[in-house]
Amino acid sequence: MAPRAKKTGKMRIGIYPGTFDPITNGHIDIIQRALTLVDHLVIAMGINASKAPLLSFEERAALIEAEINPLAKKLGASISTTSFSGLVVDAAEDHGANVIIRGLRGAVDFEYETQMVGMNRIMKPSVETVFLTASPETQFISSTLVRQIAGMGGDISRFVPKRIEKKIFSVIARRNKGKA
Repeated sequence: MAPRAKKTGKMRIGIYPGTFDPITNGHIDIIQRALTLVDHLVIAMGINASKAPLLSFEERAALIEAEINPLAKKLGASISTTSFSGLVVDAAEDHGANVIIRGLRGAVDFEYETQMVGMNRIMKPSVETVFLTASPETQFISSTLVRQIAGMGGDISRFVPKRIEKKIFSVIARRNKGKA
C-alpha cells in the first residue's frame, strides 16, 4: 500500500488518458503533479484504429515506464500503463480510478475539456475530473508538433527527455529506410 493510502486505508487511483505519441516534457510535468494527488496513476493510452501512431503501444508503454517509474517511486506513488479504445470513464472504472487527470494548455483545451467533464459526469457521477494547468515552460508543447519537428529533422531535445528523443529518431530512420 502506498504511504498516503496507509493514512486513510483507501488507495487513491487516478487515470491520465492520452495518446502519448510521444510522451513529452508537458505530459511529464502533469504526471509529476498528479502523482502528488493520487497513490497510483494509470497512464492510459487511447487507441484509435483510424490513426497510425509513430510509436507502437509497446514502445510508448516502455518509454513511459522507464521515465516515470523512478519519479513515482521518489514521490511515494506508483504507475501502470494500459491501453483503451472506448470511453475514458469506462477505462477509469475498469481500473478502479475515481479521478481523471487532464492537462490544460490554454483556453481552447479548457472549452473542450469542460464539455467532456459534463458528459462524463452524467455517464459516471462517481468519477471526478481534475484539471492541472501546464507549467508556463511546457504549455506550448504538443506530441503532434514534436512528431512534425522530428520528421523534418529538427531539434526536439527541449520538448522530450533524451531517451524519448533517441527512440523517435530511431523509429523515423527505420521508417525512412523502409521507404528507400
